[in-house]
Amino acid sequence: MTASILELGGRARAAARRLALTSTADKDAALSTAADLLLDRADDVLAANAADIRQAEQAGAGATSIDRLRLNASRIEAMAGGLRKVAALPDPVGEILDGWRRPNGLRIHRVRVPLGVVGIIYENRPNVTSDAAGLCLKSGNAAFLRGSSAAIGSNSAIAAVLREGFAKAGLPEDSLVLVSDTSRESVIEFMRLRGVIDCLIPRGGPALIQAVLDSATVPFVIDGDGNCHVYVDAGADLDLALRILVNAKTQRPGVCNAAESLLVHQAVAGKFLAMAAGGLEGVELLGDDRARDIVGLERMGAATDADFSQEFLALKMSVAVVDDLDGAIEHIRRHGSGHTEAIVTSDLAAADRFTTEVDAAVVMVNASTRFTDGEEFGFGAEIGISTQKLHARGPMGLRELTTYKYVIHGEGQIRT
Repeated sequence: MTASILELGGRARAAARRLALTSTADKDAALSTAADLLLDRADDVLAANAADIRQAEQAGAGATSIDRLRLNASRIEAMAGGLRKVAALPDPVGEILDGWRRPNGLRIHRVRVPLGVVGIIYENRPNVTSDAAGLCLKSGNAAFLRGSSAAIGSNSAIAAVLREGFAKAGLPEDSLVLVSDTSRESVIEFMRLRGVIDCLIPRGGPALIQAVLDSATVPFVIDGDGNCHVYVDAGADLDLALRILVNAKTQRPGVCNAAESLLVHQAVAGKFLAMAAGGLEGVELLGDDRARDIVGLERMGAATDADFSQEFLALKMSVAVVDDLDGAIEHIRRHGSGHTEAIVTSDLAAADRFTTEVDAAVVMVNASTRFTDGEEFGFGAEIGISTQKLHARGPMGLRELTTYKYVIHGEGQIRT
């Protein structure tokens, strides 16, 4: 008989109580054991993934969805490597954030502690199963996962391997609990498990995010859209700007940190847009009137207002010419999603203004938006990229999976 979602959540909560007290050495050993086992069982995982791919293709899934779903030997090696990297990172649990002594002699410390049960709803990406489990375990949390129907075979195979690895190292199998019911009803029930899930992280498209906003009754952190901009300033090295732009748009266009919009200062638009149109071969460009006048109507279609706010997740990009830095900042304020924004410039004052005035989780200067990633930030992996401001923002690694409590030591003080 299949366990109910509430029963599964109860198992995750029991595991979380044990994990909160587990030593760093034991957590690291469990992660290393799971990484080894993941490589040993790679053929089983790949077979399950191949079945998911076939089913997705028969259902008419698009190229972006297939790419997110697909595993291969190198991606499994990266998953195992991510577990080992997380094991090598400092353990945040028990870290003293700050401390002070009050005039009455009380000693107050603020100490990192696990969240408890971290619930994650995610679509297509089976690597999230491994990344989430590793980060949750190292930060002393139980990972309670609900993936999509398209990836259920892959997710189940990965979860089985990791659970076995954790158990071999002496930790609870239920450090990772995967929900096998992928019905719509189950996802609504999942996001309403107050008293079970301490923090919910959705990783998926607009429909999933809206469902969380409409239905969740547990605390959540939104992993939001990535309408990321590259702004080429008047002071930019244009060859450098082109290299950054092409990487940001084309290196992997179906992910949230890929650039979706190009803004160019009018002083360099004539030269740079011609360079960009050539460098972005194969990319559909949609621009404003000034950009189209420079590039040509046959190379660049007309962009609507909605296009400038769109996360394309494809080889497609909106383009606008702006009068100055103020125009770029205002365009981003109006159309950006708060994910990642980049400026290319050699003008230090312009860079300082951009980083100060642009409201986003990550602001880049002379670097590709593709670097907004937990592993690239040195987090080992990430559990998502938050575009909100409480309690986490940007790539969420180990520290973002903790909260804190105050520990106070006294010597018999009483309040008068």
